[in-house]
Amino acid sequence: MSSSSPQQRRGNTGQRIQDVALELFAEQGYEKTSLREIAERLEVTKAALYYHFKTKEDIIISIFDDVTRPIDELIEWAEQQPRTLEMKREVLRRYSEAMAGGASLYRFMQENQATMRELSIGETVKKRLFALVELLRTEDGPLTNQVRCVSALFTLHAGMMFLQHVEGDPEETRQAALEVATDLITQAHQEV
Repeated sequence: MSSSSPQQRRGNTGQRIQDVALELFAEQGYEKTSLREIAERLEVTKAALYYHFKTKEDIIISIFDDVTRPIDELIEWAEQQPRTLEMKREVLRRYSEAMAGGASLYRFMQENQATMRELSIGETVKKRLFALVELLRTEDGPLTNQVRCVSALFTLHAGMMFLQHVEGDPEETRQAALEVATDLITQAHQEV
């Protein structure tokens, strides 16, 4: 896996199962991956896998909970802050970093959108996005500024999900998307 966080988390069986499952989901799709295949890749019995996770959904939910914890903490922090430009820039910066830390999961979500809608975590993703939108949106001013604020958030998504095939360093792509997102949010605040 290209993301550094799964490498750092290696050690316990549950985390190894998460990493291997995500690899298989990325390779062949969530629907086409079985618990048996995950167990075989890990070279463990299905019973050993079952000890940790009963279903594929249990695995993906556990990955999702681990990877998105920083986003929940970010939302909780931001809700306690005044809605200043500096706070919004910090939200964008921290959100960009959180997405980079969970790159494999976000790619899975992008490539398995139909599955995401069926899984319980799909609704959680929507709720988080709407919470972030509300934190970034300008309260006053023209509608174009509200669009800029929302666009800033989705610029980060574009950098993570849609520009992943652009040649070059993924970190440079993330930084470029963060710069554009920051420009959008700054422009929205200059015109209020």
